[in-house]
Amino acid sequence: MTRVLDRLKRPLGALRISVTDRCNLRCGYCMPEDEYTWLPRASLLSFEEIVRLTRVFARLGVAKIRLTGGEPLLRRDLDQLIAMIKPIPGVREVALTTNALLLADRAERLKRAGLDRITVSLDTLQPDRMAVFAKSTHHGDVIAGIDAAIAAGFTRLKVNSVVVRGYNDDEIVALAAFAHGRGIEPRYIEYMDVGGATRWRSDDVVSREEIVAALEHHFGPAVPISRDDDPHAPAERFRFADGVVAGVIASTTAPFCRDCDRARVTADGTMFLCLYADQGIDLREPLRAGASDDALAALIAHAWEGRTDRGAETRLAVGDRGVLVPLQGLRADPRREMHVRGG
Repeated sequence: MTRVLDRLKRPLGALRISVTDRCNLRCGYCMPEDEYTWLPRASLLSFEEIVRLTRVFARLGVAKIRLTGGEPLLRRDLDQLIAMIKPIPGVREVALTTNALLLADRAERLKRAGLDRITVSLDTLQPDRMAVFAKSTHHGDVIAGIDAAIAAGFTRLKVNSVVVRGYNDDEIVALAAFAHGRGIEPRYIEYMDVGGATRWRSDDVVSREEIVAALEHHFGPAVPISRDDDPHAPAERFRFADGVVAGVIASTTAPFCRDCDRARVTADGTMFLCLYADQGIDLREPLRAGASDDALAALIAHAWEGRTDRGAETRLAVGDRGVLVPLQGLRADPRREMHVRGG
């Protein structure tokens, strides 16, 4: 294994792989528009191509793989991909981020395939709110998916909630209680001004301080939990007086760019070094043109070693922040969408 560092001495340790750009929700912070330009199906990487790239990334030090989308469970036979990735030398963990709409019928298969962890996106406990904000009436399927994952033996479940002022900021405590009651750790994510967030406003961001204060008001004083076991983890974790443990990902108001060890590969094989990056590196073309594993490794290592990206910090320094990419820009280049990059 060859360990590679970028110009800020950040290692390449984690890889998020988008397996599809399609999604069966239209959440207001990610896909609020009615129509989208999809990646051509012929451009999507096959399972074999994904596995090959994963092997190359693992040679460079990647130990943690997370499968994302879009909604990754829209990709047929995802359990087969997991079973192919799990034995790759150097890969310690395979995780999945899902909205859980399709999870109930697949949780057992995913567990048998070797999936280690599941993170479920759940922004509200109120079905009527989900119907408006995410344009789906299948809230019950999300809860059923969570319970099916627990029944299947997943013990390291997490629930991610993007907190948006005026939408679900009054559910911060309720979401924590829901998660804690099922032995799940809740994670709160600040509303980010990434590509695809075409209706983002700074006034809609609920900060880490506000989130922790709301939890402290109900669960008692918070004590920060050390990140020594995983210094590159994006969440700051807190233990509250009554035993509740929750995490906050403060990408907007307190970026963690200098600890970021993640690369992203889109469903069509474009590598991005940052969620905010303007340009990516095409891995599909050399992959399909017959490049050797050594050549692919050199391409990836060269890109990472030149990395200086601090996208969230750069955005924080913008005095009058607005939408990152206007709608016409997303139409011209769908790869700038967060749901394509596997946010």
